[in-house]
Amino acid sequence: MNSSFSVVGVLIAFGAGSAALLAAGRQDYPELHTILDTSIALVTGLLALLFWEMGAGIQQPLSKRLAIAFGATFVLEFLHVLVIVEWSGSLAFVMQLREFLRPATWPPAAHILAIGILAAIWSSRRQGGGTAPFALFMAVVAVLLVVIFQHLPPYRPPGLFEITRPVLILAPPLWAITCVLCWRLRTEDRIFGPLALMGAVVLLGHVSMLYSQAPHDTEAMVAHLGKIGGRLVLLLSVMQMASSDMLERLRAEAQLAHLNEELEVRVEERTAQLAASNHALESEILVRLHAEQKAQAQLARLSLLHQITRAIGERQDLNSIFQVVVRSLEDQLPVDFAALCFHDTVDHVLTVECVGLKSGALALELAMPERSRIAIDENGLSRCVLGQLVYEPEIAQSPFPFPMRLARGGLHAMVLAPLQVESRVFGVLVAVRKEKESFSSGECEFLRQLSEHVALAAHQAQLHGALQQAYEDLRQTQQAVMQQERLRALGQMASGIAHDINNALSPVSLYTQSLLEVEPNLSPRTREYLETIQRAVEDVAHTVTRMREFYRQREPQLTLMPVRLNELVQQVIDLTRARWSDMPQLRGTVISLRSELAERLPPVSGVESEIREALINLIFNAVDALPAGGTLTLRTRLLRGAGGNGRDQDQVRVEVGDDGVGMSEETRRRCLEPFFTTKGERGTGLGLAMVYGVARRHNADIDIDSAVGRGTVVVLSFPVPEAPSGAPLREAPEPARPARLRLLLVDDDPMLLRSLCNTLEAEGHVIVTANDGAAGIAAFCAAAERGETFAAVITDLGMPNVDGRKVASAIKGVSSTTPVIMLTGWGKRLTSEDDIPPHVDYVLSKPPKLRELRETLVRCCGPASA
Repeated sequence: MNSSFSVVGVLIAFGAGSAALLAAGRQDYPELHTILDTSIALVTGLLALLFWEMGAGIQQPLSKRLAIAFGATFVLEFLHVLVIVEWSGSLAFVMQLREFLRPATWPPAAHILAIGILAAIWSSRRQGGGTAPFALFMAVVAVLLVVIFQHLPPYRPPGLFEITRPVLILAPPLWAITCVLCWRLRTEDRIFGPLALMGAVVLLGHVSMLYSQAPHDTEAMVAHLGKIGGRLVLLLSVMQMASSDMLERLRAEAQLAHLNEELEVRVEERTAQLAASNHALESEILVRLHAEQKAQAQLARLSLLHQITRAIGERQDLNSIFQVVVRSLEDQLPVDFAALCFHDTVDHVLTVECVGLKSGALALELAMPERSRIAIDENGLSRCVLGQLVYEPEIAQSPFPFPMRLARGGLHAMVLAPLQVESRVFGVLVAVRKEKESFSSGECEFLRQLSEHVALAAHQAQLHGALQQAYEDLRQTQQAVMQQERLRALGQMASGIAHDINNALSPVSLYTQSLLEVEPNLSPRTREYLETIQRAVEDVAHTVTRMREFYRQREPQLTLMPVRLNELVQQVIDLTRARWSDMPQLRGTVISLRSELAERLPPVSGVESEIREALINLIFNAVDALPAGGTLTLRTRLLRGAGGNGRDQDQVRVEVGDDGVGMSEETRRRCLEPFFTTKGERGTGLGLAMVYGVARRHNADIDIDSAVGRGTVVVLSFPVPEAPSGAPLREAPEPARPARLRLLLVDDDPMLLRSLCNTLEAEGHVIVTANDGAAGIAAFCAAAERGETFAAVITDLGMPNVDGRKVASAIKGVSSTTPVIMLTGWGKRLTSEDDIPPHVDYVLSKPPKLRELRETLVRCCGPASA
C-alpha cells in the first residue's frame, strides 16, 4: 500500500512517543491522559462524519455502516472524557457519575469499534438490512458492553503473563481479526487498506493497555497514543483518497472537453455531407423533369404520326385494328378463312389473336378459336416467323400438322405473311381459300404490303398504349410523391414529440406488465382492466411511431401476424362505445350500431394495433358525420379472387359506413391528404391520412364511396395470405430469465428511472441509478476504481449536456466488454434506418417491454443457471 509522508510521520511519531514513555519508566500523566482522551474523541467523531458523507455521496452502505460504528465509539469516548475532567459549578453533577461511568467507558470503547467494523463488513457483503437496523445493533452492543464492564473489576494483581487488566484481554484478538480481514479485502475497496493499518496501530496500543495499573500510567499513555495514532493514520488516508478522487475528476473533465471538440469536428463534417446530398437530390430532380419532358415530346410525335397514317392509324386499339384487317380481307380480297396470330418467341408457338366474323364457324371446326395455341411446324410456319412470305398453292399433300389441319376443313391455298417491325416478327397473318392455287402473285404482294402496314399500325398502337400507360404511371407516381412528401413532413414533425410521449408511457407500461406477471391474486376484472391499459399503451406507442413512419412503404422488418378481423371489429366496437353511444345521448341524439360479420373469415397478415387504430379513426369520422343521429354500419365479408394488380387472390373486406351528411366529390378526392379537414378547429386532418398509411403498409386497398346527403362507406380490402397457416396460434415460449445482475441505469426522466429501477429490482437485480449522462459516467468510473463491475449499462439517448452516445463511448473506453443497452423513444427509427450509435450493443424502444428487456439481458449477460 502506498502511504503518504504524513501517514509515515504519524507512525514514526507513535513509535518514538511510545519508546520515550516506556524509557522514562512508570509514571503518572493525568494532563496528558486528558489531552489524549479528548483528541481520541474528537478524531473519532470527525471520522464518523467523513464516512457518513462518503456513504451519502456515493450511495455505498459500507461507508454509512462504518460511520455508525465510529459514531457509537465517539459516544463512548465522549462519555469517558466527561468523567475524567474535573467539573465544577453547574456541571458538578457530572462528577457524581464518575464512579459509574469511568470503569465502564474505556473498555467498551476499546471493543466496540472493532466489533462495528467487522459487523459493517459482514452486513455489506451479505447485502442485508439498512442503516437503521445497523445503528440499532450498534446501540444495543454499546449498552451491553457498558453494563458488562460495569460489573467487571478494571484492575487485578499481575496474573498470567503479568497482565493487570484481564477485562481487556479480548480487545487485541478483536483488532487482530479486524486487521487481518481488512488486509485481505484491500483489493475490493481501497478503504480496507487504511483500516488494516489503523487496526495494527490500535492493536499495539491495546497490548500495552493489558499491563496498565492506573488510568494514566505509562502503559495507559502508550495505549492512548496507539488509539490516536491509528485514527490519525485512517484520517490522513481518507484525506489522501479524497485528493486522488479530485485529481481523477479533473482529468476526466479535461478528457470530456477533448471529446466535445472532436464532436464539433464531426458535426461540421456531417453538415458538409448533408449539403452534398442536397445537391445530388437537386440534380436527380432535374433529371426527372427532363425525362418527363422527353415523354411528353414523344407523345406529341405519336399524335403527328397518327395524323399522317390515319388510314389505318385512326384506331389505336390492337383488337379493333385486327378486326378491320380480317374483315376487310374476308369482304374485299376475298378469302374463306382469315386470322391474325401473335408469335411467342419464348415458347415458340403462335397464339390466335383475332379470327374474322365469317371465319368463326370454320375456326371452331379447325380447333383454332381465339386464344388457342398453334405449334410451329418445320415448313411454312417456321419460315414465316423468320420473316419470309409463304405461299402454299396446295396444302392437301403437305405432311406438316398445320397445313393438314386446314386441309381437313376443305381449304387448299394458303398465304402466311409475317408481321415484322425492325427485323422482329411478332405475328403472322393467315389467309386461306378453298380453291387450289387461287392466290395470284399480285394478291400475295398485296398481303405482304398489308402485313407491313398492319405491323406498323399494330406497333404504333402498342407504342401508343405503352406511352399512355407510362404517362398514367408517371402521373400516379407524381401524385404518390406529393402525398409521400406531405406525409414525410408530418412524420418528421411527429418524431420530435415521440420521445416525450414514450417516456411518459414507460412507467405505466412497466408497472402494468409487472402487476400482470407477479401478482397472482388479481381479480378477473382487475386483470382485464390492466390488460386493457397495456393494450392502450402499446397502441399509443405504435401511434407515435407511425406518425413519423406511416408515409413509408411497409418495411421488411415490420412483423406481420395473423389478425382475425371479426374479433378485432368487436374489440373496436367495445373501445368506441362511449363515442357512438354515450356521448350522442348526452346531446339528445341516438346512433344505432349495425354489425354484419361474415362467418369463417380467414385471418389476414398485419399488425393488430395498427388495424385497430385505423378502424377506430373510421368510426370516429362516421360519428362526426352523424350530428343528428343515424345508423353506423360495420361489415366484414370475403371476396374470392378479388385481388388487384392482375392477381387472382382472395380478399377480406372491412366496411365502415354511415348514413350521415356525406362528402362532396372535391372533399372525397382530397380527404386522404394530411392536414386536410372540413371540421374546422375540431379536426386535425390526420385521421384518414393515418388510415391511408396503415393500408399502404399492409398492401391493402382503400375505397371511399360518398355523396352529399347519402352518407359515406369506407372499404379496406386486405389480401388473404397465399398459404395461411392452419395451426392454432400459439404464444411464444417464455424467454430465459437473466441471472441476478448488477446494472447501471442512466436516464434524465425521474419517473422512468424510478419505475424501471423498481421493476428490475423486483426481478432480483441490483440496480445503481444515475439521473443524467455525466452522473452515469461518474458512477461507472467510480465503481471501476473500486474494482466493482456492472453486468450491463442501460442508458437513454436524448439527455441534456451528455447524451447516450457519449455515455456509451465513455463506458466502452473504461470497459470495452461491458454491454451497453440504449433504451430510447427513438429506438424503432434508429433500427429501421440502421443508425445505431457506435459503442451501443443493443437498442430497445420506449415504452419498454419486460419480455424484450429480459431477452436482451439474456443475450448480453447469459441466462440464469438451471
